[in-house]
Amino acid sequence: MSNAKYIFVTGGVTSSLGKGIIAASLANLLQARGFSVTIQKFDPYINIDPGTLNPYEHGECYVTEDGAETDLDLGHYERFLNVPTSQENNVTTGRIYFNVIQKERQGAFLGKTVQVVPHITDEIKRNFYQLGDNGNFDIIITEIGGCVGDIESLPFIEAVRQVVWEKGHNNALVIHLTLIPYLKSAGELKTKPTQHSVKELSETGIQPDILVCRTEHPLPMELRKKIALFCNVQINSVIEAMDAETIYDVPLLMKKEKLDERVMTKLKLIPKQEIDLGPWKTFLGKLKNPSSEINIGLVGKYVELKDAYKSIAESFIHAGAMNETKVNLSWIKAESLADGDISALEGMHGILVAPGFGERGFEGKINAIRFAREKKIPFFGICLGMQCAVVEFARNVLGLKDATSTEMDANTPDPVISMLEAQKKITQLGGSMRLGAYPCNLKKGTKAYNVYGKSAISERHRHRYEFNNDYLSKYESAGMIASGFNPETGLVEVMELKDHPFFIGVQFHPELKSTVLNPHPLFVNFVAAAIEFSKN
Repeated sequence: MSNAKYIFVTGGVTSSLGKGIIAASLANLLQARGFSVTIQKFDPYINIDPGTLNPYEHGECYVTEDGAETDLDLGHYERFLNVPTSQENNVTTGRIYFNVIQKERQGAFLGKTVQVVPHITDEIKRNFYQLGDNGNFDIIITEIGGCVGDIESLPFIEAVRQVVWEKGHNNALVIHLTLIPYLKSAGELKTKPTQHSVKELSETGIQPDILVCRTEHPLPMELRKKIALFCNVQINSVIEAMDAETIYDVPLLMKKEKLDERVMTKLKLIPKQEIDLGPWKTFLGKLKNPSSEINIGLVGKYVELKDAYKSIAESFIHAGAMNETKVNLSWIKAESLADGDISALEGMHGILVAPGFGERGFEGKINAIRFAREKKIPFFGICLGMQCAVVEFARNVLGLKDATSTEMDANTPDPVISMLEAQKKITQLGGSMRLGAYPCNLKKGTKAYNVYGKSAISERHRHRYEFNNDYLSKYESAGMIASGFNPETGLVEVMELKDHPFFIGVQFHPELKSTVLNPHPLFVNFVAAAIEFSKN
């Protein structure tokens, strides 16, 4: 039997209150006290995973080391904890029902009627316990997606109720994140939505142990007393969560509110060490006191929804702090550059072409890359961004005017980017790409090698199309070299220009491995190159 303690984070009143940030901040504080902590996210939608969801629907699809396509909150978990997550850290209603139906088809239930209770709730609990049962963690924090009262969340809430009953209040607790709105016309904070949210939760058999109250204004003591009285929680378990200047302030704000201390008291946990937030505070100090600033143009297909590039934006925050500079991101719609008007790129000290799928915005990305190449502006291409750099070079340097990716034109005479033979046989899209961590060997003496400072690296992938090695010799003789290869398949992972201050395209997604305490070296060096360019 696992000795792990279980913390469940639910939400009420409205979505997008920041359950993931609260969960990650609490985990950060508990980790700083010496506990081994992990966080998992249970999403109530019926998709098996977010891999086939449009970014406009759900933001970025975050990929783990083991190749799981997961919710973007897992990116926050890794950035705050500096610990990798896995497929076990993100579970959807779709996966739960899929597993149960598979068992039913195999006769696992011996002909019994399969029901939400106990079969679905048992499968949910099995997934709750899975990370705790491996013995690697002292504390498992589980974020339940959606709001209390949503019909989709009911099986998860029932499973939480059962776990709290089975484990006892010394081993499992519930944190409920809720909203205290401010009515400008009345000049007052209102507690009624929170009271109703807790009442809704109580009707499912769950009494929250701690309330975290999102608010735009400080919670006065009389309101805390009122919330405690009407919601049946201790007054020191009413936690104020004021809007923060940056999400990276939240751990310190939660420490000030003693959220971690309340959790340890209720779970009878003794800290393993004095809390050490020194490196986190150092990062915040650099973030808030930059000595310079630069402008980076992020050229992408989904720039109206910044969550589609969440990990890239956060990686620039990490790299900016490391370089003690403020990175001003300009979100540039790739389609707007398609007609050749690249005025939006004027004044940029660096240009990043973002990943994505599909033809929309492709030609705009090509134009942005040509501008960066010819003007010697630091350039960084990720996944499709790297493929666009390859196409641009083929058209404008190698003279292959119709070169493109077979994703855009299956009949192109020069398929410099093409699909692997193994991928051509796939008809189902979900989870069928090259996903997760793969090794890469870097050539000594190249920019990529100098950035990493070593020859053997591992990075995460999410794509179907690859550089066509039939064209490699033409590229290298013209000055664009392959500086990184997969050692097992020979696939090109990194392309760079020799005669350019910083021009690197990577087939993988480095943004998925950048954390507060370990900023990714590619972003750090790209920002440094942009700083140098800004001095010209």
